[in-house]
Amino acid sequence: MEYKDYYKVLGVDRKAGADEIRKAYRKLAMQYHPDKNPGNKKAEENFKEINEAYQVLSDDEKRARYDQLGSAYSNFRTSGGRPGDFRWDEWFQQGSQQRGYSNDDIFGGGGFSDFFRTIFGEAVRSSARSQAMQSGFQQEVDISFQEAYAGATRQLQSNGRKLQVRIPAGVKTGSKVRVPGAGPEGLDLYLVVNITDEDKFERNGQDLYTTSILSVFTLILGGDTDVETPTGTVKLSIPAGTQPDQVFRLAGRGMPHVKNPNTKGDLFVKLKVQIPKYLSARQRELIEEASIIKF
Repeated sequence: MEYKDYYKVLGVDRKAGADEIRKAYRKLAMQYHPDKNPGNKKAEENFKEINEAYQVLSDDEKRARYDQLGSAYSNFRTSGGRPGDFRWDEWFQQGSQQRGYSNDDIFGGGGFSDFFRTIFGEAVRSSARSQAMQSGFQQEVDISFQEAYAGATRQLQSNGRKLQVRIPAGVKTGSKVRVPGAGPEGLDLYLVVNITDEDKFERNGQDLYTTSILSVFTLILGGDTDVETPTGTVKLSIPAGTQPDQVFRLAGRGMPHVKNPNTKGDLFVKLKVQIPKYLSARQRELIEEASIIKF
């Protein structure tokens, strides 16, 4: 049996952290997903291999066991051992006691390789099913911030059928959307939401936070500034004498509540001042005159 280098499959270093592994997986999974490569058997095999590698490297227990095997196999080969002579059966006996979790057969994921089954044991499938009976199978789904605000629809293919799944407005990264009966063997599937550009606004519950940069003269004299909101740009009126870091509250401009989308949080805008780098002689003169003002 051939040894599988899961780190090489995902293109990451053996010391890669969880975030790096996750990013590499998502990039490759998007590239080789069956929906983007209809009828491409090679892409389908790559997709299965990528999913298998991620199943191992994203799980601390499985990864530790895999790294232990990798060290043993490397030492075996370095000492002159032939691949066919490696005692895979010893790893199978240990692996059969391990517990695991599987996304097997979801979205064309297919089954595990002989290598995976040998290392982690046939018990993986039964253990996965037992866990899924309680909590359902899970699959990550990417959406944009705007889709999180307005709601989104995704078309999934599961168990030979196409499903239109509605992701409600107001979800956040980590939210789960239940799709009854869409998993293997008729079990429930849970879509785990990942908002790809969630740094667009800071978020606390349904409230959003952003900053607006404006000139020192607008703070002094007053005026309008453009503020980005989830529904577009709005004008915010700045009173004369406004102080830096002052926060303005825009009621109802935050995220919708998942269970009641007509109710929204607020948007809080913090003002940041921009100091001009260059001044004309006249501007400098006027500022110097103004500097004698006592506060």
